[in-house]
Amino acid sequence: MEPLRIRDHVFSSRLFVGSGKYRDYEQMVACWEASGTECVTVALRRVDLKHEKEQRNLLDFVDRKRFTILPNTAGCYNAGDALRTARLARELGLGDLVKLEVIADEETLLPHTAATIDATRILAREGFSVWAYTNDDPVAARALEESGAAAVMPLGAPIGSGLGILNPSNIATIVNRAKVPVIVDAGVGTASDVTVAMELGVDGVLLNTGIAKAKDPVAMARAMKHACEAGRLAFLAGRMPKREVAAPSSPREGRFTG
Repeated sequence: MEPLRIRDHVFSSRLFVGSGKYRDYEQMVACWEASGTECVTVALRRVDLKHEKEQRNLLDFVDRKRFTILPNTAGCYNAGDALRTARLARELGLGDLVKLEVIADEETLLPHTAATIDATRILAREGFSVWAYTNDDPVAARALEESGAAAVMPLGAPIGSGLGILNPSNIATIVNRAKVPVIVDAGVGTASDVTVAMELGVDGVLLNTGIAKAKDPVAMARAMKHACEAGRLAFLAGRMPKREVAAPSSPREGRFTG
């Protein structure tokens, strides 16, 4: 597949994988390797930055030569907290990338659209490459793009639900209108969900729970890798038109000359 470019960052893999809910750090790394990902998300608010030197934390397990770290603002419920978290990530040397996530409430974990747009505008002015997590709303996606987002990340379904792509027509509309990369984020439960998303023309898929909570996380990570590649190839190949009635697969007249 052709590489994916998001501003100054280029990725051969279009699958982005999270770092939460694994049995241990060793399983987490094994899943990253099996998935083929080159970019992993880290929730900075959940990393113990004051741990003792002899105690290793999540960041110690990320091989920076192999994986790009995408800090995210998970756990933030207002723009101010999200801004502070993004700035802290940059001060820690994690670069200008940030997955901006501002949640509206603890029950649904759905994005707070207005706060996300406000935070995107500020971070973009400060030089961040903002990957903005949002609802599957074409209007919100366009507003985030206009606010300076480097990528928009519509949810497939609510975080951690595993329900798959609930509104494919909305995702397709976002893809058709966007001038920045579109990455489906959240709700992916199994490999077929990744394929569906990629066949819609999105530029990538970000997931975590679908791998971490599988019965065999490493095997599922491998499946997600192949699903992402298959979905992208199918999109580029262009599917056959759908028909309301049957059509014979063999020609009625003439000879096969292919």
